[in-house]
Amino acid sequence: MKSSRVSKFYKKSLEERADFVKDFASLNEEEVEQLTQFGSLGKDSADRMIENVIGAITLPLGIATNFEINGKPYLIPMALEEPSVVAAASNAAKLSSGFETESTDPVMIGQIHLANVKDFAKAVGEIKAMEKELLRAANSEDSTLINLGGGAKKIEVNELGKFIQVHLFVDVRDAMGANAVNTMCEKIAPEIEGISGGKARLKIITNLATERIAKAKAVWKKEELGEGTIDSIIEAYEIAKLDNYRCTTHNKGAMNGMDAVVLATGNDWRAFEAGVHSYASLGSYKPITNYSKDKEGNLVGEIEIPVQLGIVGGATKINPVAGISLKILGVKTAQELGEVIAAVGLAQNFAALRALSTEGIQKGHMRLHAKNIAISAGAVGKDADLVAAKMIEEKNIRLVRAKEILKGMKE
Repeated sequence: MKSSRVSKFYKKSLEERADFVKDFASLNEEEVEQLTQFGSLGKDSADRMIENVIGAITLPLGIATNFEINGKPYLIPMALEEPSVVAAASNAAKLSSGFETESTDPVMIGQIHLANVKDFAKAVGEIKAMEKELLRAANSEDSTLINLGGGAKKIEVNELGKFIQVHLFVDVRDAMGANAVNTMCEKIAPEIEGISGGKARLKIITNLATERIAKAKAVWKKEELGEGTIDSIIEAYEIAKLDNYRCTTHNKGAMNGMDAVVLATGNDWRAFEAGVHSYASLGSYKPITNYSKDKEGNLVGEIEIPVQLGIVGGATKINPVAGISLKILGVKTAQELGEVIAAVGLAQNFAALRALSTEGIQKGHMRLHAKNIAISAGAVGKDADLVAAKMIEEKNIRLVRAKEILKGMKE
C-alpha cells in the first residue's frame, strides 16, 4: 500500500520530488513533463518561494482596456482562468465617464491579545500611559520604514471578554505590511506583558484593514444604458442589500476583477479576499458597491473596500511577471494601486449587474466560454475556433456537441 509519509521531502531535489509524486500518483511521462514546467518564474525562484515544490501552475494574463482613473489612462493586467471577466471590465470602463478615486493612508493594524490579566482597568490605563515608549520600541525595528515617513503611529487598548486587545497602528507606506507589523508586535509584546501582568497569546497583523480604505466612483449615462437598464441595476443592488445569498454573489462579481489584478501584481489575494468580505460584514453583510441616480437620471456607482496591497517586497519582486504587471499599470504607490483595484471592482460589478439586467449572465459568458469547451473536447489550433463558432451559431454550447462537431470535421 502506498504511503504519503516521506522523510525530509523538502531536502530532496526537484527531480527526486517529481519522481516520488510520479510513482505515488501513477503519472505518465507526459504528465510529469507538464507538471515540471516553470515558465517565466523559473524553477530556482519557485523552489525558494514555497516548500516541497515540484512545478508551477500558470494562468492567462489579460489586459483590460479603456480605464481612465482620475484623468489618467491605465491598462489593467488581470490574471485568471474565467472567460468574459476581462472583456466585461473593458466594456464597463468604456461605457463609463471615467473613475474618480480616493484612499486613506496605508495604515495596517497589528494585534496583541493578552490573557490572564488580573486588573483590567489598571492594565488598560498603564498600557495607554506607556504609548510613547511602546511606539518608540516598535519603530526601533524598521528604520527604513521610518525614513520613508511610515512607522507605528498610535496604540489603542480595549477589553475583549476575558482578554485585553491591543491594537498597534502602523503606516506601512508601499508594502503590504505583514512582516513589518508582525515584527513590531513581537518586539513590544514582552513589554506589554510586563506592564499588564498578562500573557500575550497572539501577536500578529489583522487582515481586517479598516484604516486602509480605497473608494471609487463612476457615472454611466442614461443615454448609453437606457432608463430601464438603470432601474434594473438599482433594483438588483437593492435586492443584494436585503438578501445575503444574493449579496455574496453580488460582491463576488466585484472580486472577479479585483482578485485578478491582485494576483497579476503578486499580491496576497487570500488576505485581500478575507479583508474585503470581513469589511462587508461589519454590522451585517452588505454590498461593497452601491448604485443610485443623479439629478439627470444617470447611474452613479460607488465602491468602498479595504486594500492591503504592496508594490515592494514579496512576490511583487520575486515573480518577474508581477513586476512587469506593475510596470504596465504605471502605479507609483501602493495607495494608487489600491485605487486602481477599487475602480476595477466597480467596473466588474457594474458589468455583472448590467448583464443580469439585460440579456442574462450566461449568454455573453458562454459565447466566450465556447472555445474552452472546444479545447476540452480535444480541438486544437484553428479547429478549436471552428468548433466554437459552430456551437455559438447553433446556440448549443456543450461538451457533447463539441465532440460531435469535432468528430464530423475529422470524418
